[in-house]
Amino acid sequence: MRFQRLGAALVRRRRIVIVAAVVLVALAGAAGAGVADRLTGGGFEDPASESVRAAELVEQRFGSGEPNVVLLVEATGGTVDDPAVVAVGRAVTDELAATAGLEDVVSYWSLGAAPPLRADDGSSALVLGRMTGDEDARRELTEQVSATFTRDEGVATVAVGGVEETYRQVGETIEADLALAEAIALPITLLLLLVVFRSVVSALLPLMVGVIAIVGTFFVLDALAGWTTVSIFALNLTTALGLGLGIDYSLLVVSRFREERAAGHDPRSAVVRTVATAGRAVVFSGLTVAVSLGALLVFPLPFLRSFAYAGIPVVALAVVGSVVVLPAVLAALGDRVDALALPGRWGHPPAEGQGAFWRRTARFVQRRPVPVAGAVLALLVLLGLPFLRIALTLPDDRVLPESASAREVGDHLRQHYGTNEAGALAVVAPAVSATGLGAVDAYAAALSAVDGVGRVDALTGVYVDGARALPEPPLAERFASGGAGGTWFSVVPEVEPLSAEGEALVADVRGVPAPFAVLVGGASAQLVDVTDGVLAGLPWALAIIAGATFVLLFLSFGSVVVPIKALVLNTLSLSATFGAMVWVFQDGNLADPLGFTATGALSVTVPVLMFCIAFGLSMDYEVFLLSRIAEERRRTGDDDEAVVEGLARTGRIITAAALLIAVVFVAFATSGVSFIKLFGLGLALAVLMDATVVRAFLVPAFLTLAGGANWWAPAPLRRLYERVGLSEAAAEAALDGIDLRDGVLVPSPAGSPAAAGTSVGGADRAPEERQPVGS
Repeated sequence: MRFQRLGAALVRRRRIVIVAAVVLVALAGAAGAGVADRLTGGGFEDPASESVRAAELVEQRFGSGEPNVVLLVEATGGTVDDPAVVAVGRAVTDELAATAGLEDVVSYWSLGAAPPLRADDGSSALVLGRMTGDEDARRELTEQVSATFTRDEGVATVAVGGVEETYRQVGETIEADLALAEAIALPITLLLLLVVFRSVVSALLPLMVGVIAIVGTFFVLDALAGWTTVSIFALNLTTALGLGLGIDYSLLVVSRFREERAAGHDPRSAVVRTVATAGRAVVFSGLTVAVSLGALLVFPLPFLRSFAYAGIPVVALAVVGSVVVLPAVLAALGDRVDALALPGRWGHPPAEGQGAFWRRTARFVQRRPVPVAGAVLALLVLLGLPFLRIALTLPDDRVLPESASAREVGDHLRQHYGTNEAGALAVVAPAVSATGLGAVDAYAAALSAVDGVGRVDALTGVYVDGARALPEPPLAERFASGGAGGTWFSVVPEVEPLSAEGEALVADVRGVPAPFAVLVGGASAQLVDVTDGVLAGLPWALAIIAGATFVLLFLSFGSVVVPIKALVLNTLSLSATFGAMVWVFQDGNLADPLGFTATGALSVTVPVLMFCIAFGLSMDYEVFLLSRIAEERRRTGDDDEAVVEGLARTGRIITAAALLIAVVFVAFATSGVSFIKLFGLGLALAVLMDATVVRAFLVPAFLTLAGGANWWAPAPLRRLYERVGLSEAAAEAALDGIDLRDGVLVPSPAGSPAAAGTSVGGADRAPEERQPVGS
């Protein structure tokens, strides 16, 4: 009776609920308006990993580190050794060195024409620097450096690149893309909602729930950013999931309200019955989505954890908006929910015959379940095969459009420079004594002999191909700790740092016998450590998702077969989506029409993120369909007919919800950042495939083959379910003979729909009465 009492309370306090919601959303909007300024564009590293500990040691003990600012000075004619260009290069170097917050500034010219900092054709040269301070300070300084040093000096141009500038431009692109995605998604979504709901007033209700979820989550993220690292990419999930779940849940709630009104219940009683049935399904669905997103907390990367920080509150607020605020609004509107109906036949609710397509589909599948299941499974397996060769990487400047200045600098470095100065490995030996220079010399020589190493800079010299080439490196003092002990080595690679070759180089460097304890850091080492961290957390995340989903589905349906089927089919569906994403984004098929650069690998975090989100959303549709099938089975006692009617009653709702949320995700695929494009397209494909191919064909086929065994559970578990299960049958029985008067639940008078034995699910109604109105 808890949901019934909640519904009755919402009817009685509807004005208070609505006013409170408006005030709280306004306050949250004001407080969280500047959330983007407090979030980070990074978060792609494991704080406890060897690579991060190495970087921290280099900075804290040696006051040094690898450069994170790159100025590309390109001669407009001639070479960088021309006197006029030399003057520009030296002036830019001095100006950057004089900028507060920048250290270890060196350039081709300040190091006496150092060959590694000069392009192979002599057309450009580099100025390198290292920003210090916390993330906020570096972000502000990066904006200053970008504005100051992006210039044209006539004889040469200067462009800004490097890690910090890449993160800055990614963050700015994300903010602009977010506004564009909202501008695209909102009007299209509203138009589709008008078609689905048939009236302007009811079409606005999902947007209301979406606004509650999005604005409230922005406030939560703004608060969380004060004590932990939160990625700016969490804003994309907040907007997409807020709109998507607002649509999903509102469709279910408003459709059920209309159905109860069509059954003869007055508006307030219809609200109570809606909360007790559709509200219960929304809460249960929200739990499954929240658990899937909560599993991201097991990963050490702030980037992934940020999506849990955003996902859990956005789901919770979407549930609250749908189960608390929306029923209060329905109670206040009553039949005015259908006000401003579309003209002509568009304003009429769907007729009974509109479920005929889904009935024909279900019966088609039931007549030949084995061929249908085999064909669909073969299709999913075929689509999923490319996933077996997935390669993983971390984002770099190539996630940006080719026109972005940081991307242009990165492309120039890859094309015209034999070594990657900004991608050097930092090998830290924290316990080397001042008398151990012989061991330092031998170890540096051994490191320089590793395939893929261009050179090694150390306290004792510069090493190339296993031998010391120079007796003293540039800025040799940066390798000394100033009395604290220890030293470190800069290992400059000849391979792309964020690649399979870069990962192999890390393994080789870590495998070189060292006469002292060492830690290996740098971009390539970070890729190895992040991949290891994600793979280590993946079994735990999968176990949490699978275990929680199994428990929740069992508690709802009392079956062990239904949860297992759901887990298997959802995994197959998602593997097909991932295979398609490998084929498109890793292999580069459709790269030109979609406007991205394929690097031969996918961002290590995106498949994990997509799985958690898509799995949760697919469980939404699973719950909607199975709930109606179970309801029809209790009514008729016929397993096959229950599948037919369940699909007929929910097919249109599930398809409409999937189409609407896919529109939202596709809008985010317009992003200029390639892994956000992958995120949007991948999730849109996953949702559409799950709501159509899987729900329309695979689920009916498997349910038909299993028959009554679908609802089987061992005797001990059956007894457990009878004691603690979240039985829909009990919820429906509690409403039989109950109506609402003056805000109080009372027995219905004789002759009313409830007193006549009309079940909430429409068990005893005529077919034309059971049809959801406008759903």
